[in-house]
Amino acid sequence: MIVGHGAADKQLAEHEVLDILARGLPPETVAGKRVLVLTPDATRTCPLPLMIRGLARIVAPLAAQLDFMVALGTHQPMAHDDILALYGLTPASKEALLPGARLMNHRWDLPDTLTVIGRLEADEIAEISGGLFHQGVDVSVNRHIFDYDLILILGPVFPHEVAGFSGGDKYLFPGIAGGNFLHFTHWLGAVVSCWDTIGIKQTPVRAALTRAARLVSVPRLCVSMVVRSKTALAGLFVGDTQASWSAAADLSAQLHIVYKDKPFQTVLGTASPMYDELWVAGKVMYKLEPVVADGGTLIIYGKHINRVSDTWGEQIARVGYHTRDYFLKRMDQFRDFPGGVLAHSTHVRGLGIFENGVETPRIDVVLATSISKAQCRAINLGYMDPDAVHLDDYRNREDKGILLVENAGEILHRLKP
Repeated sequence: MIVGHGAADKQLAEHEVLDILARGLPPETVAGKRVLVLTPDATRTCPLPLMIRGLARIVAPLAAQLDFMVALGTHQPMAHDDILALYGLTPASKEALLPGARLMNHRWDLPDTLTVIGRLEADEIAEISGGLFHQGVDVSVNRHIFDYDLILILGPVFPHEVAGFSGGDKYLFPGIAGGNFLHFTHWLGAVVSCWDTIGIKQTPVRAALTRAARLVSVPRLCVSMVVRSKTALAGLFVGDTQASWSAAADLSAQLHIVYKDKPFQTVLGTASPMYDELWVAGKVMYKLEPVVADGGTLIIYGKHINRVSDTWGEQIARVGYHTRDYFLKRMDQFRDFPGGVLAHSTHVRGLGIFENGVETPRIDVVLATSISKAQCRAINLGYMDPDAVHLDDYRNREDKGILLVENAGEILHRLKP
């Protein structure tokens, strides 16, 4: 079913990575075929240049065509030069390694790029969601995938706030999906709650993704990376999508989840430079919320963050950031907003209650970014002057109830059972 291996305390050498790729993608799987590779964008850590070089060596000489698509979901399209940089290529090296290869963005926002491939009916959704939802939803996907004989999903696997763990079929949905199914799955994950989803392998959203993926008729294989650093892998698994993702998720659970003995009154997470807007920098909250004490404070720090979202900023400004129960008890007011927007809002705001018209979040969420104090107040988040933040004031103070996590957003922090 799959080829590959890995361990939480090991690092794969480059020759091991290339060997796994070669054995997982033998000549008969790619020879003479039109192959499309789905990749992450710049908001994911992984040694993507290494993997692109490997595919150029192993697949490109045999395939009739080898193209690449950035599975953006609803993220902003990348400029061609930025895709080259993401893949570790220059114009010259691209033509040398991948002559004739097309580098594309998924464009969920252009209806002509999408086609409806089926529908999950209300009874099926009720089964998947444990009765939380009873509604049908159309499933659409980028129509260009049907120009190919084989899809290669190439992506890292980390704990994830919507699906439990990223990777696998998530590169189809929402990676190259249309809006309806994307917004449905994100809101489903929010209703279940980030707390009861992130770092859990089998979730309602993952079940929905698996069902939707059955509607995709193009054969596919998956190259699942378990990342140790931006340039190194702890594990790599190639083959059947479900089996590859499952093996990677098991290893990710060992490597990408840190357990703490007790909660902290103050947690400061520094956002990686790859998170340039709150839409993605919210991952700092998702990965650290479980170790913040009741009534505590979570600080998202990053002076480079100067906006909420290029795509959804206007709608988030109208909604603000609120707890799940705030939305569930006022759905008539918010029914016309995209589910993905509401999900992002409640994921960033975290757990809480809404009773008798009063919202009581479990913790305070504070932005120490270049988003102004006035805007923070308008969207219902706290504000801290980023220039007043000195990381040494937070470092090595766990015994005082203060935790500093640098480059937060991918490693999940949890309390020990």
